[in-house]
Amino acid sequence: MNNKKIFILLPDGIGLRNFAYTNFHKLGCDKEFEVVYWNGTPFELSTMGYNEIKIENAKPHPFTTIYKNARQQIELDLNCKKTSDKTYNAYRFVQNNNGIKNKLKKILLNSIIKNNSSEKGLIKVRNKILEKEKQTDFYKECLETLKKEKPDLVFCTNQRHTVSIAPILAAQSLGIPTVAFIFSWDNLPKATMVIETDYYCVWSENMKKELLFYYPYIKEAQIFITGSPQFEPHFDENKKLSKEVFFKENKLDLNKKYICYSGDDVTTCPDDHHYLADVAAAVKKLNSKGYNLGIIFRRCPVDFSKRYDTILEKYSDVIVPLAPLWKKIGADWGSILPTKQDLDLQINTITHTEMVINLGSSMVFDFATNKKACGFINYDVNDKVKKDWFVKNIYEFIHFRSMPSKEAVFWLDNANEIEYKIKEVLDNPSTLIKSEAQHWFEIVNQHPANEASKRIWQAIAEICNK
Repeated sequence: MNNKKIFILLPDGIGLRNFAYTNFHKLGCDKEFEVVYWNGTPFELSTMGYNEIKIENAKPHPFTTIYKNARQQIELDLNCKKTSDKTYNAYRFVQNNNGIKNKLKKILLNSIIKNNSSEKGLIKVRNKILEKEKQTDFYKECLETLKKEKPDLVFCTNQRHTVSIAPILAAQSLGIPTVAFIFSWDNLPKATMVIETDYYCVWSENMKKELLFYYPYIKEAQIFITGSPQFEPHFDENKKLSKEVFFKENKLDLNKKYICYSGDDVTTCPDDHHYLADVAAAVKKLNSKGYNLGIIFRRCPVDFSKRYDTILEKYSDVIVPLAPLWKKIGADWGSILPTKQDLDLQINTITHTEMVINLGSSMVFDFATNKKACGFINYDVNDKVKKDWFVKNIYEFIHFRSMPSKEAVFWLDNANEIEYKIKEVLDNPSTLIKSEAQHWFEIVNQHPANEASKRIWQAIAEICNK
């Protein structure tokens, strides 16, 4: 028997979809690991029959966030210099300058950045973060938990949360191996690394190269290529409802074919509601020519704005909003959590729509699992919400450079061609788009894509046996 106890550290709800709602837990148990969720979310995993230890009073040091932000800015500065590429500047956050407290924080932050804007300075800032976190009561509580529970390994479900620092440090101080999973395909160029673990699980060979490039202190032997569990549920046929059942449950018209419009958050795409209106207008034109189409609108799960209301009302005969089934459990933004029901909703939305349209979303890969095309919006509207926001800036981000060719998606370069492009995909489903999208998916995420959890457990087993 294995009998190794593995702590799955969930600093926030972002890891639930990958590590609680997939077969990840079952696969670990099947391999005879004792799987315990070190749960920093308000979600009660015990209701799913999982062993959990709740993280209470997870409070980082008051200066940790400032040093973490300084670290990110310094890394972006160094990446600009190292590559002679100013794209990294697009990842910078806007500092809050409201009130005396935020003004003082900004002064301190800028001072830290100015005095440590070198590789040596970056090391000092990284060490400061560790030093500050080891002074906290939270770190001491983590030590006590680990001494009591004696796990064989701590696996952190994302690399970018300050709450993870103290638990990881506590594990390392006790000689317990630690692993970080890189959460998203675009995270590494953004300098979102907050924790420093003994090992890392990455999506692909491409991401491994990124990790070695951006963090040269990490060695190749520390990295395992596993893929991301987020795509696994798309391969589970038991989760897919029949068209008749799905359409009935969501008041959809069985005689229509539906396009999925996948929304972005307000910051990423302030004009998203205008794009939805343009797609709806194009669909109405197609319907007037004998097509029978509708749009399923899936908004960004954390976008609760009213900006779509007028559009949804105007095009109520065309658009059916199917809101993500996320649940607000606590008071703050981080307590808006995905549910298992939403994962099923997303899977069936993809299964029963013809294509997806969005602004540069990773939904291109979710649809690729179903061999369906994705259209990327690629133009600015006339009545822009923010005059200094431009769509071209989105596609200049580093992660889009992994695209093997422009044919991986169909491009919507202006509102007038949306009708034609949708018609083209419907009438002549492009094998080129589908094959290139699949090629891109294979570059971004290790294949077979339905075996990521299996590969992660293999990595954990290998580390435990070292």
